[in-house]
Amino acid sequence: MSVAVIIPAAGLGRRMKETINKQYLQLCGKPVVAHTLSACLAANCFTQIIVVVTPGEEELFRRDVVLPWFPAQTFTIVKGGRERQDSVRNGLAVLKDGIDFVCIHDGARPLAQAMLLQQCLVKAKECGAAIAAVPVKDTIKVVDEAGQVVVTPIRSQLWAVQTPQIFRREWVEDVHHRAAEEQIQATDDASLLEQYGFPVSIVKSNYENIKVTTPEDLMLAEAILRRR
Repeated sequence: MSVAVIIPAAGLGRRMKETINKQYLQLCGKPVVAHTLSACLAANCFTQIIVVVTPGEEELFRRDVVLPWFPAQTFTIVKGGRERQDSVRNGLAVLKDGIDFVCIHDGARPLAQAMLLQQCLVKAKECGAAIAAVPVKDTIKVVDEAGQVVVTPIRSQLWAVQTPQIFRREWVEDVHHRAAEEQIQATDDASLLEQYGFPVSIVKSNYENIKVTTPEDLMLAEAILRRR
């Protein structure tokens, strides 16, 4: 059984308010995406690592990430699309023959640990689709366009979804193909599987597996890494 990982790292990161892609910002002396790649390599379960980068940043990725941190490692580097979903689809297009499962893990989620990737893979083998998530701590309100509360969902049933997300190859290829044809957009890949009736299972993650989106996230990530 062979597993590939697709790492979307093509986001512009406007909320970070920096002049460079957030993937290349320094986190404890190392680019954010380099931490993500290190976790994927430490999991020791991927036969192909695909990194989807912003068009025009291929050489930047090689210069600032591959050469200084992974000089002996082979990555498949792909140009990103207009939206994250397009970038993932570009990654799916270069999967090698014989890949059975596909892991999708955000490049800007550098604190995932190898064990979480392994646990998601075990669950995906059992169920076909597995995603990392944590129980929601806060009370959530559904609000209408006028700002009025419509309903308060039961908190015990709510989970905040993260990556990694791991799927049978044929499942994730099928839903991305159909979504492209029908022009359906989703905020994560699991949502596409749900849209077309595929079962998705949760793997309990931890609250440290944050996505680096704002300057405050970067500060928190540094604090977590230094504590580790």
